[in-house]
Amino acid sequence: MTSEKIVVVDDEPDILELITLYLHKEGYQVVTCGRGDEVIRAVEVHQPDLIILDVLLPGMDGIEVCRSIRKISNVPILFISCNYDDLDVILGLGVGGDDYIPKPFSPSQLVARVKAHLRRNNMKDSSNNHHVLKFDGLEIDLHSHSVTVRGVETTLSSKEFDLLALLASSPKKVFKIDQLYSQIWGSDSLGDTRTLMVHISNLRKKIEPDPAMPRFIITIRGVGYKFQP
Repeated sequence: MTSEKIVVVDDEPDILELITLYLHKEGYQVVTCGRGDEVIRAVEVHQPDLIILDVLLPGMDGIEVCRSIRKISNVPILFISCNYDDLDVILGLGVGGDDYIPKPFSPSQLVARVKAHLRRNNMKDSSNNHHVLKFDGLEIDLHSHSVTVRGVETTLSSKEFDLLALLASSPKKVFKIDQLYSQIWGSDSLGDTRTLMVHISNLRKKIEPDPAMPRFIITIRGVGYKFQP
């Protein structure tokens, strides 16, 4: 059995049982929670490698749970929810979620996303890149995963940093949307690019002097994005 541990949070016992079954088949250790107010304790005790988090929960909703987790951990958080409108996606990813999958979902698809996030996280942890990328008013330390904007250190989520580092490491290179999704999330976008678009929007708000008129992250209409040094 793999040593990787996953916390699964959902108030529907059938869904908890289904997800647990499929994760166990892949060799993962699983800890389950049925209420939002149980999650922080579970994270502190079990130190999971990934969290699967429903949005609608008793005790504390998934958005507040995610906010609380981000105060103590950068563990990948994969949201699942039956509500999949743009506002839900923006809220979930805006508070530090890494990905978002709507219900009903294919268990095999969920497992594939879990594997992709864990693989990306392990690759990031094993990297040993020490150099700093410096631009006009923007510094990106690839080793410490820190970003300084006009002299002030700015907090980015794990996926926001990965996205910025990828773009900034290849200035002026145009990345297609599917290419970015594949390299950052480690899986296919399945035709839904909202996760990427929300991360780009959040990133612009944090690093751009004027997010409405981006200086660094440029949209190439109909294609994707590039970093303009």
